[in-house]
Amino acid sequence: MYKGVGLKRKNPEPERRKWPRLAIAIPVFVRSGDEKGKELLEFATALNISAGGALVAVRRSLPLSAQVLLEIPSAPLAVTSSLPKAARNLRARTLRVTHADGYHLIDSLAVFTRFGDRLEIEPAEHDDFSVSGRYAAGLPLDGDNLVVKARDALRREVGGQHTPPVSIRLEKNLPIASGVGGGSSDAAAALNGLARLWKLDIDDISLARIGLALGADLPMCLKGKPLLARGIGDDLSPLPAFPALGLVLVNPGVVVSTPDVFKALSRRDNEALPPLPKRLDFHAIRNWLGTTRNDLESAARSIQPAIGEALKALKRADAAFARMSGSGATCFGLFETGNVAKRAAIEIRARHPDWFVAATRSMEADADGEA
Repeated sequence: MYKGVGLKRKNPEPERRKWPRLAIAIPVFVRSGDEKGKELLEFATALNISAGGALVAVRRSLPLSAQVLLEIPSAPLAVTSSLPKAARNLRARTLRVTHADGYHLIDSLAVFTRFGDRLEIEPAEHDDFSVSGRYAAGLPLDGDNLVVKARDALRREVGGQHTPPVSIRLEKNLPIASGVGGGSSDAAAALNGLARLWKLDIDDISLARIGLALGADLPMCLKGKPLLARGIGDDLSPLPAFPALGLVLVNPGVVVSTPDVFKALSRRDNEALPPLPKRLDFHAIRNWLGTTRNDLESAARSIQPAIGEALKALKRADAAFARMSGSGATCFGLFETGNVAKRAAIEIRARHPDWFVAATRSMEADADGEA
């Protein structure tokens, strides 16, 4: 579950994180246009290119309405041991260019819950993938499923001789396209599980690179611990400590398309999240959440007004805090204890038997930042 999504394009602060070292940096041209229709052409560096899109470092901010086209010049690949210095401090100027026409930057607190989908992986004579559970209907069983994509991407990365056939069974307990990162978490679990089963000598950075090609939120799901996510979702800062929180997840039975939500945004120059309090307990987190926002919520509610009903149900059940998760439509309520959350879930479920309602607890991080 992630929240507090926003876009910060003005006056970007220098980025101090260390970029993952890549084997190559690919020179490209970025062709775009300004608001007056003037065509702009800029030489840039592609940090990663895959079937899902490209991550490109540019030297100036582009208009959010710009239609971006990448052109790879007929030049040899430039081999480098690290990225150009110009690319290191451009978090707010790093574009996720996809086959569609959009890119977005986030600034989010991400926490993970104990309730979720289940994935079982075991050796087999031939590859097999099956899905069961309440929300199995409609999920693809072929290469369109993120779990299958993750398996195939990891196999391509390390070679078929190290990756014998496996049977993967997914129990789908979370609603589809519901703003809680269920599909991405399933794919991340597949990458981590297969790396262990196949006993691969592969590091976290390589797994994150494979995951990023599948989806911008895969790297945070690979971590699976409380963290702050920035950039396009690849700039991760695990929190050194974070308590387990009593939560209730509610989805009113509607699906919201993430691209549609971003298209419906009224503004994209929102401020970043305020700093987290030094002491993190239930009351401090609740108070901090009250100073934040989910910039996608109003846009999602304009598409699916039922989200507002879910928030009302959580508040009626005495949630200390309630908000939409991610791009919706799932909402979460914060409760002081797990038992209080369970009672609230029973109450909401009685009033709305057709909704998805689950009481759970968030995964905590200890003093070493481990979940």
